[in-house]
Amino acid sequence: MFSRAAGTLSVGQRLGLTALTEGSTGVRSLLARIVQGQVAARWYLFAVAYLPAVKLTVALVHRVATGEWPPFGNEAWYLIPLAIAYSTPLQAGEEIGWRGYALPRLAARSGLARASILLGLIWGCWHLPQFFIPEADTYGQSFFVFVLQVTALSVAMAWLYAHTQGSLLLVMLMHAAVNNSKDIVPSAGPGATSTFGLSASLVAWLTLALLWVCAAYFLARMPTQELRSDVAG
Repeated sequence: MFSRAAGTLSVGQRLGLTALTEGSTGVRSLLARIVQGQVAARWYLFAVAYLPAVKLTVALVHRVATGEWPPFGNEAWYLIPLAIAYSTPLQAGEEIGWRGYALPRLAARSGLARASILLGLIWGCWHLPQFFIPEADTYGQSFFVFVLQVTALSVAMAWLYAHTQGSLLLVMLMHAAVNNSKDIVPSAGPGATSTFGLSASLVAWLTLALLWVCAAYFLARMPTQELRSDVAG
């Protein structure tokens, strides 16, 4: 659902922007949040299990609705935790930009709920080039369905961010979990050629629906208090 590539700006450029606007104190604060992991265990569980729970629920709904189980991924389940642990540090490049830099600044202007939606739309649109790479699992899939899924996930990640005092470690963990568990029940349909259409697999639509049911809950209960000054910058 997310690519493993870095964001539009390098880590150095993001840190440079932070240094320019906030000085060395802002840079130290931003870097400190990468290793900020002293939060309740339930938030680690949320980060790791959120998308797998959504995907397995989708499989169950698919079974009830059609009488058949959807196709499941071929990766051995016991490799997924190892892949998540390995790739979590690699998400620092994106998360310093998305949740570390952009989200708190958008939230300062429009509130965290609206900011999470706006950031999700930007984040989803940034992935457009990979829909034209034949080797990518998004090739030919519905870009609009993808963007809506990513936006709903952005809301969930903002919810996690808000409840872990702006921890980038936890959103890095969730980002890695999404990347490595999305194909437990794959959404991609074989032979798809509807990049700018709404043709998508039933699994993709069910995933979208469930993600937005959850996102609606998070939006209705998103914290409204101002973020800490060292998070908002």
